[in-house]
Amino acid sequence: MSQDFEIITVDASNLAQRGFFCYMSKPKSPGYRQKRLWLQARFAEGMKIKIIHEVGGRDTAFIEYIPGEFAWRAVYAPGYLVIHCLWVVGKGKHKGYGSRLVQECLNDARDQGKQGVVMVASDSNWLAGKKLFLHNGFTELNQAPPSFQLLVHRFSDGPVPSFPTDWEARQARFGPGLTVVRTSQCPYIENASAAFLQSAQNLNLPGREVELRSAQEVRELAPCPYGVFATVFDGRLLSYYYIDQFELEKRLQKILTGDQHG
Repeated sequence: MSQDFEIITVDASNLAQRGFFCYMSKPKSPGYRQKRLWLQARFAEGMKIKIIHEVGGRDTAFIEYIPGEFAWRAVYAPGYLVIHCLWVVGKGKHKGYGSRLVQECLNDARDQGKQGVVMVASDSNWLAGKKLFLHNGFTELNQAPPSFQLLVHRFSDGPVPSFPTDWEARQARFGPGLTVVRTSQCPYIENASAAFLQSAQNLNLPGREVELRSAQEVRELAPCPYGVFATVFDGRLLSYYYIDQFELEKRLQKILTGDQHG
């Protein structure tokens, strides 16, 4: 691993100057502003953001985590730290930065006397895959549809984290039409939400946006483990990540004509 880097901790004192890694080229965009305001409320709850900055270069990786009681994921993990995001970009890949940031989180959890660290992973999009975490001592506890794994690195024999088990009922509550379930946790959500609602309009489908405004609402109401963004169509999960307009409308047309998700 290259040592020509520094790890910068972002908190309330330097958020305005350092940003939060994502969307740095668009600080005036609605998504960026929403995320910044969201973070300002989270730091008091124990939120940590750590960024790897290569000396003489650029920010290449970051991790965001928070105590399980305040995690914006549909997971029950009191007494643990929960990783929201881990992202390594561009030339920062294959340098061990991901493992270094995971170890930073594990060390922080030990220092805080936590039971361990939890990650909701996926081999699809908008979440890190499980391989890196398994390499760093995590184990897979559970799975949830369509592509989520609950990973944990436990320090003791305390309570075991868990997923909810009522996903179909959660999705069904949103009823007919296309519902975008969202938060402000990710700056990319604003554009994704607008695009999905535009597609609904293009197809003359009823569309609406439901915002979850607290970690508790995410745990109790989110239609999938990702928690902070999902699209539900006619009471069934369509996607938890952005899909371009052509692909989304293709999927919706397939459902409308074949009465099935695919």
